[in-house]
Amino acid sequence: MRAFQLSTPGPAGRLTPADVPRPEPGPGQLLLRVRACGVCHTDLHLIQGELAPHKLPLTPGHQVVAAVEALGAGVARWTLGERVGVPWLHRACGACEFCARGQENLCERAQFTGWDVDGGYAEYVLAEADFVVRLPDCFSDEQAAPLLCAGIVGYRSLRLADVKPGERLGLFGFGASAHIVIQVARHWNCPVSVFTRSPAHRALARELGAEWAGEASEQPPHLLDRGIIFAPSGALVPLALSKIRPGGTLAVNAIHASPLPEMDYNLLYGERTVRSVANATRRDAQEFMELAAQVPLRTEVEIFALAECQAALQKLARSEIRGAAVLRP
Repeated sequence: MRAFQLSTPGPAGRLTPADVPRPEPGPGQLLLRVRACGVCHTDLHLIQGELAPHKLPLTPGHQVVAAVEALGAGVARWTLGERVGVPWLHRACGACEFCARGQENLCERAQFTGWDVDGGYAEYVLAEADFVVRLPDCFSDEQAAPLLCAGIVGYRSLRLADVKPGERLGLFGFGASAHIVIQVARHWNCPVSVFTRSPAHRALARELGAEWAGEASEQPPHLLDRGIIFAPSGALVPLALSKIRPGGTLAVNAIHASPLPEMDYNLLYGERTVRSVANATRRDAQEFMELAAQVPLRTEVEIFALAECQAALQKLARSEIRGAAVLRP
């Protein structure tokens, strides 16, 4: 099969095409034929060496819409030809203290799609049958792909930011995840302010219902109850805190970010909370897919052929993608 692999991460890192053996499913696994794969900032962090790959060569991609091609021994829940979604969490141990608490996203032995195991920048991919998710029929393959990371982790970010219906929410950065989150927030009747440097992204935010859009250096018309940072910039933390009311919460949705700067304690004082968002659970995925169909969400996608993955990543690095980039084999 054809796959696009990373061999040498770093600032000049690139994916190269390779013909590799089609994998065979082991016990409890599915062999999946890829139908679409979303392009994520995490892929970019891996390629550029900001996140250390856990194997090399590595095939990235963790927002995979696929059809079941073959079943490993012991798999009974899925059938041949069925459409499934492969998210970031490839597997968790199921036995540690975090898994026992329902926090499998924090499992120290967890493995992640496109980081620990090969992902969806390929024609076929292996997945653990217990960790794939059913996709609502109302979404096409291309529309469903961004839901599998941008959507799921965005939903977890809303939960960890303690967003309640009707509260004022600020979104810092407006890429694939934020353009989904704003639709959920508006479904909950939350007024949303969006902070982004891109005029095109501010325009999209207004189209999707933002009551205000500007740059992070600007002040919105009202203090925010909650905020979510999507951009991998630690410098945004004090800027965001300056716009959040006492007792409010700021969630940082980034697997990698630049260092947090020294800041005035008064920005945190007043029982404000700052917390990170790390990965997501199977429960997050299931709950979010039901919500996505209920809203219903509309994902803005720019479609690229699999062979154009490098061009898609370069556009993502330049913040030139409207919504989300999706690869199609």
